[in-house]
Amino acid sequence: MLAAMVKILIRWCLLAAVLLLIAHLYSGVEVRSFSAALGAALVLGLLNAVVRPVLVILTLPVTLVTLGLFLFVINALLFYSAAWLMDGLHVTSFGAALVASLIYSVFGLVVEAALSQIFRDS
Repeated sequence: MLAAMVKILIRWCLLAAVLLLIAHLYSGVEVRSFSAALGAALVLGLLNAVVRPVLVILTLPVTLVTLGLFLFVINALLFYSAAWLMDGLHVTSFGAALVASLIYSVFGLVVEAALSQIFRDS
């Protein structure tokens, strides 16, 4: 139980660091501070857990027709929505949200794979 909570906290901090890295590497995204990145990572996690499944089900026909490519649009929409909800996260356009969500997803997979290796015995 404690290991699971530690894993969640580490994942949250690492994803906040990923947001800061994205803001540093890509000019379309701005993050004010690490605390703003922590809040944005939390909001992104909540949106992905609550809103994303509903959007995926509602847009299933479009997703099937586009062979799954519409999922990138959903990810960008959620990233853009998180920026709209958060004060410390700013995204310049929907295209910037698309690029940032792709980078965030790739780094999220890397973080998850690394944490799975570290916490595999827990």
